[in-house]
Amino acid sequence: MLTILIVVALANAFLAGFHGSAAVVATVISSRALAPRVALLWAAAAALAGPLVLGTAVADTFSRQLVAPEALSLLGVICGLAAAIGWVGFTWAAGLPCSASQALVGGLLGAVTAAAGPAAVRGAGLLKVLIGLFISPPLGLLTGLAVMAGVLWLARRATPRANQLFKQLQLLTSLALALAVGSNDAQKFMGLITLGLALAGQSAGFAVPAWVMAASAGAFALGMLSGGYRLIRTLGGRIFRIRPVHGFSAQLAATAVIFAANFTGLPVSSTQVVSTAIFGVGSAQRVSQVRWQVASEMITAWVLTIPATALLGGMAYWALKGWLA
Repeated sequence: MLTILIVVALANAFLAGFHGSAAVVATVISSRALAPRVALLWAAAAALAGPLVLGTAVADTFSRQLVAPEALSLLGVICGLAAAIGWVGFTWAAGLPCSASQALVGGLLGAVTAAAGPAAVRGAGLLKVLIGLFISPPLGLLTGLAVMAGVLWLARRATPRANQLFKQLQLLTSLALALAVGSNDAQKFMGLITLGLALAGQSAGFAVPAWVMAASAGAFALGMLSGGYRLIRTLGGRIFRIRPVHGFSAQLAATAVIFAANFTGLPVSSTQVVSTAIFGVGSAQRVSQVRWQVASEMITAWVLTIPATALLGGMAYWALKGWLA
């Protein structure tokens, strides 16, 4: 069961990277600062390093603060991960920028509740997770709006040649964004594998082993390298016509929000933060040019994610428990 949990967690990390690649490279590709394959390689390398250099505060949130470990079983964690995989796969096929983080939280909550009842969910940890997931999108919007407004003011006398400068600056902001995204997203799976090790009696505490860090970061980076081109098109072209100045501003805004979340242990959805940062940047330029219909599609997917994956996680637990009994 522990082996199955590790395999499913790493598969989930791969899919999260595949899904999350759009958040990191969409703007840098759309603004033509980098070619798609080069951008993905650049982002994957930075994402691989992210969780290794920025700490494990988010992993700690998932391993022991969200649910009571003594009320869990390996089967419950596996079912939560499986529900997240199913939902992420479904939304990828539909071309919707789903939150892999929300899917993971919903799947885990559904499986844990089915296994041990609502009391197994720790209220303070759940509140912390929900604050991270639901406050970060509007914060991304406001930060994108503020950054873009500031950049436009600073560049008010610039000539069109300034686009070349912003293209070059995007190389730095995309690197920082990939570091932040790799750290926040990969840590969630580190936390669940660490939790599985504790449940199986293979670990005395909840410190993340070095091999768990490396494996989770590697799976996430490999998924990112594979690239979700359908979602890249959604974030990079359907929301707003992105030029280098917009790509730089959106990346800078999203990086600031995700870095802050990393150091406070708040799990966030990188896709949501980058998406709303793009909406904020577009609004600062001209509200009428932003395709707000795309926002309604995204919001629908985001609202459905936690209830849908919670239901899937609970159903998976009851089905497998009956089959294994």
